[in-house]
Amino acid sequence: MFYFTDATIGKIIVHHVGNKNKNEGQKFSKHLLHLKEDFIKEILLQYFLNPFKSEALYEFTNLGEEELNVVYHSVSTIFDDDANFLKESVKIAKHLYEKSEHPKINGGEFYVVYFKSCVVGDEVCDAIGLFKSENKDTYLKVYQKEDDFAIESQQGINIHKLDKGCIIFNTDKESGYLACMVDNLNKSGEAQYWKEDFLGLKQREDDFYHTKNMLNVCKDFCDEFLHDDQEITRQQQFLIKDRSMKFFADNESYNEQTFEEEVMQEPEIIEAFQHYKQKYMNGENTVPSEDFAISESAVKNAKKYFKSVLKLDKNFHVYVHGSPEFIEKGFDDTKKMNFYRLFFNEEL
Repeated sequence: MFYFTDATIGKIIVHHVGNKNKNEGQKFSKHLLHLKEDFIKEILLQYFLNPFKSEALYEFTNLGEEELNVVYHSVSTIFDDDANFLKESVKIAKHLYEKSEHPKINGGEFYVVYFKSCVVGDEVCDAIGLFKSENKDTYLKVYQKEDDFAIESQQGINIHKLDKGCIIFNTDKESGYLACMVDNLNKSGEAQYWKEDFLGLKQREDDFYHTKNMLNVCKDFCDEFLHDDQEITRQQQFLIKDRSMKFFADNESYNEQTFEEEVMQEPEIIEAFQHYKQKYMNGENTVPSEDFAISESAVKNAKKYFKSVLKLDKNFHVYVHGSPEFIEKGFDDTKKMNFYRLFFNEEL
């Protein structure tokens, strides 16, 4: 877990990094950015730090030679002596340009920020933030002109929409530091250049990582495999999905055997789940674990999408948030159609 409640900006510099494939070039600042007004500092803190909601932590890979991970070595140099901040920020920006070759990557401002008084776990430490703004929004400026009003349009950055960001905490250097990351433009994965090519990060294999992976396995197993199994009714499918979420919500730790016995229950379903889990882990290149402490934050995040949906022809979608035992399926002999009965206490 990380916190930025008392974080302050120690140093900041802005460069411009274009798309290398389009020959857009680069522009480097020769001096640090001096923030004289406190409200500008607060706006920048909000812009840089508020988007980091997920508790997923990352770490650098390939820690050997500098060319294998430029960012890791540059931030290490800055942490050792922040007098190297400007020189290393240019090196990082050049590295970003070299990796900005995908035709869909937009050029934009690249910020390197030195933060003080950040908290990760139980440790107060400094951190280095790398941020890129690729999109501009149009704003209207309304102002008084003599006895009338005038309107102008301006292009600017929306402080509520950070495109890309990464914060590296000055801790666990030997393991690749601890870092958090956001990438709001490449969620579909057409260009993983920010996380993999530029930063060289992988998600840390902690309790959040294992809890999130196992919840994804359970959800996809119910939505895909059980959905396609003609011998499994929709009520059974929803019930297993509901038991999965309750197990993670009600327990402090995960044990593979206990989970399978309490949630999957039937030997045939347990065997199918084991095969599906192995296939999923191999396909996603994730590391399985038979025992781990359950992350409450990962469970909380999963509840947003851990829902079951009854899709009935093209007429109805019924969202089932829990208690699938209150759903009964039947067949109407008169209409010659299937139906569901839903039982509830009150209409909200």
